[in-house]
Amino acid sequence: MGCGPSPHLVAYFLLRDPADGAVLLVDHRLAGMWLPSGGHVEPGEHPADTVRRELREELGVTAVFAPPFGERPAFLTVTGTVGPPEQRHTDVSLWYVLSGRRDQRFTPDPVEFAGIRWWTPGEVDDAPAGTVEPHLGRMLTKLAATTP
Repeated sequence: MGCGPSPHLVAYFLLRDPADGAVLLVDHRLAGMWLPSGGHVEPGEHPADTVRRELREELGVTAVFAPPFGERPAFLTVTGTVGPPEQRHTDVSLWYVLSGRRDQRFTPDPVEFAGIRWWTPGEVDDAPAGTVEPHLGRMLTKLAATTP
């Protein structure tokens, strides 16, 4: 039976400033769009530990899991990746919510990211299709309904 590569488990994390609901997104060179930070879950690794590891590696800060979800994912998405057919796969993404602040100092990974910036929910809604993670708007709507 011919079947493609198995799904990849991904842990996404949204750094969210509770003051205005803005989220930190990275301009991901490989994906060519603005995404939450994140990474593939290593074999035997708990996804919450992936979040801690990737946040240190990608942005140079310590993870503070936000209420009400804490170390549980707030959202789950399934997305087909782009690229040459032999490299395409399905990402099963667990979305975690972290507390962040606009005045925090980050050390972004210059190899992976062309830039980072805070986006308000309105800016995410207004972004042209294909420039931000396609599920992000739904995630922010859910967050607005469940977080203080």
